[in-house]
Amino acid sequence: MRRKEFEMMDIGEIGQFLHEMSFGILGTLHEDGWPELTPLNFVYYNNHVYFHGSMAGQKMKNMKADQRVTFSVAKEYSVIPSYFTDPMLACPATSFFKSVLIKGHAEILSDLAEKAAALSAFMRKLQPEGGYAPIDPSDPDYTGQLKSTSVVRIVIHELSAKYKFGQNKPAAELEQIACQLRERDTELDVQTLAMMEAYCPHHRKK
Repeated sequence: MRRKEFEMMDIGEIGQFLHEMSFGILGTLHEDGWPELTPLNFVYYNNHVYFHGSMAGQKMKNMKADQRVTFSVAKEYSVIPSYFTDPMLACPATSFFKSVLIKGHAEILSDLAEKAAALSAFMRKLQPEGGYAPIDPSDPDYTGQLKSTSVVRIVIHELSAKYKFGQNKPAAELEQIACQLRERDTELDVQTLAMMEAYCPHHRKK
């Protein structure tokens, strides 16, 4: 059962998270009835998820047979050892994270202009420094590539997010974890502390 305190439904913050991330897991339905998971790069653009790949392959076959898909994106922040809060029991061991789950249907694009726009969004995300000619479907150097590359748009029907940063913990225990994170002081710990400040109403900087 989903814990209400971990649910995060601010669409602006969810969108920002999807813009920050570049890797997710696509779920399709195989013809044998088993779900099939495919890790891939993606871009969130114009309120849709886009990904690209070969015209052939099992995931393309699956989507042509059944357009229903799921898509999941997650980022693990700090691992919280049990001894941060309990010197003996393993039970408190956990990790803090953000995750987004999307349900929708997949549309395989044929319009070269939309393909070019989606792939341009990919490049802005994955290669923001530039160093390439703009993707233009009228450019003969790109036209053939666009025709031979499969670009898929996921039209989102349902979108939910779960962020876990200690919202369920008492203030004293959360402060104890925060002290341990400040002492350990990894890059992820610094990020985790910022997320705790943002999402835990009873946790405040001293």
